[in-house]
Amino acid sequence: MKHRITHDLSIDLARRATRAALNAYKASFPQFSPGDSWITEDRAEVWFVTPVGRIEGAITVDDKAVLLALDKLPWAARPFRRQAVRIIEDEVKAWIEKARNGELD
Repeated sequence: MKHRITHDLSIDLARRATRAALNAYKASFPQFSPGDSWITEDRAEVWFVTPVGRIEGAITVDDKAVLLALDKLPWAARPFRRQAVRIIEDEVKAWIEKARNGELD
């Protein structure tokens, strides 16, 4: 299941905002051991650990949206998927707004 977070930024600015959002997420929630590994300039594997197991997925930046898919998670963690998506979405939206306002650098 892919979740779309729409944006109206250039692809380069959307990439920078998404990277900043993931870095801010890692700083805000170290207790969940969040991480990311950028496979291409537009796609990263992401993960974090909950009390019931590790959740993994991918985030992809395209010209109109940031796509988030959290599709590798233990059965017991499935109830947390929506909460995780909401938290990541809020962070990405905040950084998209900062990028729009020229506040990235």
